[in-house]
Amino acid sequence: MEILLIIRFCCNCTYALLYKPIDRVTRSTLVLHDLLKHTPVDHPDYPLLQDALRISQNFLSSINEDIDPRRTAVTTPKGETRQLVKDGFLVEVSESSRKLRHVFLFTDVLLCAKLKKTSAGKHQQYDCKWYIPLADLVFPSPEESEASPQVHPFPDHELEDMKMKISALKSEIQKEKANKGQSRAIERLKKKMFENEFLLLLNSPTIPFRIHNRNGKSYLFLLSSDYERSEWREAIQKLQKKDLQAFVLSSVELQVLTGSCFKLRTVHNIPVTSNKDDDESPGLYGFLHVIVHSAKGFKQSANLYCTLEVDSFGYFVSKAKTRVFRDTAEPKWDEEFEIELEGSQSLRILCYEKCYDKTKVNKDNNEIVDKIMGKGQIQLDPQTVETKNWHTDVIEMNGIKVEFSMKFTSRDMSLKRTPSKKQTGVFGVKISVVTKRERSKVPYIVRQCVEEVEKRGIEEVGIYRISGVATDIQALKAVFDANNKDILLMLSDMDINAIAGTLKLYFRELPEPLLTDRLYPAFMEGIALSDPAAKENCMMHLLRSLPDPNLITFLFLLEHLKRVAEKEPINKMSLHNLATVFGPTLLRPSEVESKAHLTSAADIWSHDVMAQVQVLLYYLQHPPISFAELKRNTLYFSTDV
Repeated sequence: MEILLIIRFCCNCTYALLYKPIDRVTRSTLVLHDLLKHTPVDHPDYPLLQDALRISQNFLSSINEDIDPRRTAVTTPKGETRQLVKDGFLVEVSESSRKLRHVFLFTDVLLCAKLKKTSAGKHQQYDCKWYIPLADLVFPSPEESEASPQVHPFPDHELEDMKMKISALKSEIQKEKANKGQSRAIERLKKKMFENEFLLLLNSPTIPFRIHNRNGKSYLFLLSSDYERSEWREAIQKLQKKDLQAFVLSSVELQVLTGSCFKLRTVHNIPVTSNKDDDESPGLYGFLHVIVHSAKGFKQSANLYCTLEVDSFGYFVSKAKTRVFRDTAEPKWDEEFEIELEGSQSLRILCYEKCYDKTKVNKDNNEIVDKIMGKGQIQLDPQTVETKNWHTDVIEMNGIKVEFSMKFTSRDMSLKRTPSKKQTGVFGVKISVVTKRERSKVPYIVRQCVEEVEKRGIEEVGIYRISGVATDIQALKAVFDANNKDILLMLSDMDINAIAGTLKLYFRELPEPLLTDRLYPAFMEGIALSDPAAKENCMMHLLRSLPDPNLITFLFLLEHLKRVAEKEPINKMSLHNLATVFGPTLLRPSEVESKAHLTSAADIWSHDVMAQVQVLLYYLQHPPISFAELKRNTLYFSTDV
């Protein structure tokens, strides 16, 4: 065991001493390049930035000259150079199960490999699973592709449980380091964390990427990001523009090519946080406000929209989508989104042309395939975004320029419950005050938003998860607060994600959570009970202890969310997804009460947050709960909690 630890320590030292400094210079060079691009020529810092960039580039050039050419290319038996263009880890569907592969794209061939298990001290090698000469590789069109083999999706609640375990393990590792704990204990925790991160990375991707060998077999990868799928497709298609010849590798040629992969690879580690160094940025935790303003550079009019992706737990997730701007070459969206960040370091913007042709349906997921017109990515630099002011920037993509603005709000600041100074509205006003004023059992805003979502949004993909346009949400907030007579007309014309966002905002801005500050500790204790009967009694007793307006509104919302989850095959929103969205919103204590429950910014999936999700999930999975039945049973229970 001690030998293994020494070997691992030596490997880590080699990586830290040899690769990390060069990697940092590479990243600094990219940052300098971006700074120079956005700095006016007459600015006093411009020549200094030029000098710094020149020094960095010269250093990297000298390093590259000293590196063995075999690190970037391999020579074929015919004396030709086979260059490595791109490599990375992808999830392949093989024999109806998910396998993590390392995929290598060379100038004339795509090779899918798996890292062999080797004994300690032995040289690591790859095992080739299959290869396709680029001359024989084709991308089947949606109508040509066959239905994908049946792969059972990983349950959402298990994915969220993994996230909770990862955050808990991260906290334990930090505590051990702070207390100068034993290295063996830290290594054991890191191993557990890696295992959970690996499972999450393996089981979370859902976007199909199919390739076909014109001489035979098709292969299917699952990716987490449309951006990533587009990158691989574009890289392959660019190489295919050259005059490529079909070939068959002999066993010796294949062995040589596969053997070179270990030296040639540019991606050394699986993209999980446990592979990061301690001094690397943990990323941003909180809310990123993004306004997508406009786009220019399209050659002809089209139906255009943008999506926003951010990284989370080692992979990218689509977080927001603008409305479709029809028949234009210069769309002006001016739409604002609030995106939750979970250790995020990058923001991606993808621009699409909307396809309304129902014949072009992807048989892997039955969704119409829209065309990517351009894509771009920026690093979320904490010093740039962590300001009170908006930061405006432009992303250039395939000749297209997308203008956007962004600003960041930390988790602590964004989750404050602030009572409204005006008691005439509904936002930030106690629910008991609103229902008494309206002479209703459930606030009007809740009833109307629920009714509209069930009328035309219950089958919307990602309903309640996809961000609505912030400006639309604020407009709805204003009309509800003013009790404007045009509310119903405005609701009928408004984007459904904005209406869903308004409902979430209403509960988030309540001065006290719907399930109350007083009962919060009891809910946390109740959900932790292991005995099912004791948990049932406790959780039902807590509902009986809620004030009537809170209880009736909660039960009303509960039944609505269950009806949304019934459409999960269409809207992709399971009970667990909905509990993840609404749990913290309905339970998170107000500012005064939450001081004892605050977690570190880097621990968004903390024990408290996940417990809030579990509380709502418990009630969502429970058979229908009747207000009358609960009150009838009150006679048999004490109301003291």
